[in-house]
Amino acid sequence: MLNNLLKKLIKSGSGRIRFVMAIAGLSIALALILSAVQLQANYDELLHSKTNQDSIANFLVINKQVTAANTGSTTLSNKEIDDLKQQPFVEAVGVLTPSRFKVSASGGQHIPFYTELFFESVPNDFLDVQSKDWKWDDNSQFIPMIVPNTFLDMYNFGFATSQDLPQLSQQLVMSLPIQVNITGPQGVVQYYARVVGFSDRITSVLVPQQFMDWANAKFGTTQQAQPSRVVIRTNDPGNPRLVSYLKEHSLSTDADKTRFSKYRQVVNMVVNVSGVIGAVMFLFALLIFTLFIQLTIASSKEDIALLVTLGAAPKQLYQFLMKQFFPVNILIVVIVLLIIAVLQFFAKQYLSGQHIFISAYPSLFTFIAAFIILIVLWLVNRITIKKYISANA
Repeated sequence: MLNNLLKKLIKSGSGRIRFVMAIAGLSIALALILSAVQLQANYDELLHSKTNQDSIANFLVINKQVTAANTGSTTLSNKEIDDLKQQPFVEAVGVLTPSRFKVSASGGQHIPFYTELFFESVPNDFLDVQSKDWKWDDNSQFIPMIVPNTFLDMYNFGFATSQDLPQLSQQLVMSLPIQVNITGPQGVVQYYARVVGFSDRITSVLVPQQFMDWANAKFGTTQQAQPSRVVIRTNDPGNPRLVSYLKEHSLSTDADKTRFSKYRQVVNMVVNVSGVIGAVMFLFALLIFTLFIQLTIASSKEDIALLVTLGAAPKQLYQFLMKQFFPVNILIVVIVLLIIAVLQFFAKQYLSGQHIFISAYPSLFTFIAAFIILIVLWLVNRITIKKYISANA
């Protein structure tokens, strides 16, 4: 009978309207703040998930900018390389070792070409080509080479078409021996080389590190030279801190791989603004819900006082009011999470068609945020109800 009397007092016409308004405000605020958390989770997954990482874009070839002031002195010192290794956005650094001897290559009777070129080597961990032939020792019959895809494209669509020469496929190039002429202190020495792969990551003619160390020692015409280029592995080539570091130290890399930095800053701002708006809306919703509880109890304080006089204990009133107000908060959070789950599923389906991959389910952080919000709502309900029962009983 006591519960029925309290329900009639609380759910009067004006109380019902206030209750609906409070629920609507709280629902909108929760939807905004939990959506902001899920958006941030999706954003982090897009940037750092192995499924979305680009094995080409995540490797950057770094060198000094060539200016009128530093022409002829663009090598990287050990101090500069060590400083680059210590940056939080750099996972690993691979030094591109340059050749210290002159090299030329010709196709002999197979391919009618002759060109001056240069060799570089890099640790195997930084290669995007896997080949069983990528090795060299004193008994090797040929020098394995990795050539940039851009070189073959330049030949096929520039040189070959203008000189009326046949275009070459990758398979054909890899099957043909290439004559390499190395000029050293003892004169010109001929070797045979073979292309074992084509790289999209490093625009240089690469040879194994073992051959480079041996050839520099045998044919090198200069003292040990400092490298002028390094390769870095980063999990986020669009990191604004990376772009800022390169600019501050007069370093440059492929602009296409770092241009996302500008868009990244805009997206960061949008995500942060949505989170701030959600937090502010949540605070306002808490205020509205708290005021609703206060007004409901205040408008019925005489009736509540009468019920206490007739024998209703304040604890009994508190338990009843908590059962009336708090379960609604749980229902709101559950409904908002279901809506976010449905939207996440459809977002995953749509983005998969664009070869962009996110989880089909809401993030764990979204559920943690929802749980924390429920604890806050429980505390607000508890404190408000106890305070106003004590004041009006």
